[in-house]
Amino acid sequence: MSQQTQIPELDNVGLLRFAWRQLTSMRTALILLLLVGIAAIPGSLVPQRTQNPLQVGQYFKDSPDAARWMDRFYLFDVYGSPWFSAIYILLFISLIGCVLPRTIEHFKAARALPPATPKNLARLEHHESWSPQGNELELARAWFKSKRFRVLEVNGSISAEKGFTRETGNLFFHLALILVLLGISFSSLFGMRGEAIVNVGERFVNTATSYDTLTYGKLFRDSNIPAFMVTADKFVAQYNLETSAPEDYTLEVSLLREGATQIEKKSLV
Repeated sequence: MSQQTQIPELDNVGLLRFAWRQLTSMRTALILLLLVGIAAIPGSLVPQRTQNPLQVGQYFKDSPDAARWMDRFYLFDVYGSPWFSAIYILLFISLIGCVLPRTIEHFKAARALPPATPKNLARLEHHESWSPQGNELELARAWFKSKRFRVLEVNGSISAEKGFTRETGNLFFHLALILVLLGISFSSLFGMRGEAIVNVGERFVNTATSYDTLTYGKLFRDSNIPAFMVTADKFVAQYNLETSAPEDYTLEVSLLREGATQIEKKSLV
């Protein structure tokens, strides 16, 4: 009669370690990245309060019941919704937990010397031996260096390795993705976005009431708005005489900041 092997149950620490390993795996990061793309689809199909509040108001006028249900699921504020933020934060944690340990290990491995030649080559799956001719080490050393291998010569034997460039590029890509996510998160928390139309001869004072549309980040306050005033002095537009396509826009503005006035020329194409 065969005895069944009982698998010991995981304690709380073991369960947390298992959950962390699953969250920080590359497979989970790819799944979360796919979920972020899927979760962003409603934001491109349904008007958002931060971008088009007038159209959102029209939704409530035309179909108030459906609009209220849509608002309960944050379809008018997809990118600030709890479910989108949860996916975004999980993706951020997953990438950090996956990429940073790999980066540290890769940095250590890239600085380390190649491993020494095994003493017993017969234990290797693929090996070959032949009678020495006297210059094998010199030929091997020259060939390895010509192929950009890292070479270690110890006790009359040579070991070499390469292949760190591909992993380095892979890690740089994922680190850049983390920086992009950091920039988006800081912008959504501490940033602001405003639009205002200023005609030539008019002044623009950087206050909340001067903007035509203004959107704050979650942690942005009115006191964070810098104090300055811009006056549009001159605007010159150049067009192609044959195609009438714009070639250059030149705007001269006067900037008043902390009591100092300066004239700046901005060239916009």
